[in-house]
Amino acid sequence: VQLVESGGGSVQAGGSLRLSCTASGGTFSNYAMGWFRQAPGKEREFAAVISWFDGATKYGESVEGRFTISRDNAKRTAYLQMNSLKPEDTAVYYCAASPAGGLPLYRGSYDYWGQGTQVTVSS
Repeated sequence: VQLVESGGGSVQAGGSLRLSCTASGGTFSNYAMGWFRQAPGKEREFAAVISWFDGATKYGESVEGRFTISRDNAKRTAYLQMNSLKPEDTAVYYCAASPAGGLPLYRGSYDYWGQGTQVTVSS
């Protein structure tokens, strides 16, 4: 499975961006899709995940209520809608695919990763 992110960029605080992650190869609908982010000098952290089975979602505490993850299996694409962006949301955002059931939260549960897309939020 190959994953390609797009939609990153620069935005002012309070603005919005939508990230996309398009998959090729494999059976997209059989994978949970997650978004992680990594700020300079920090560990890569979990942001959001959507299950392959029933579309259930879970979010990291820092993005809960502001970000929304979704997927379109026909388009083999996962999305991350980011609203009310803050400077602390500045990071490289990575999408990842996991064959695990449920809502995998940990990096080790994901087999495939995209190259990342930069999101910069200015104050």
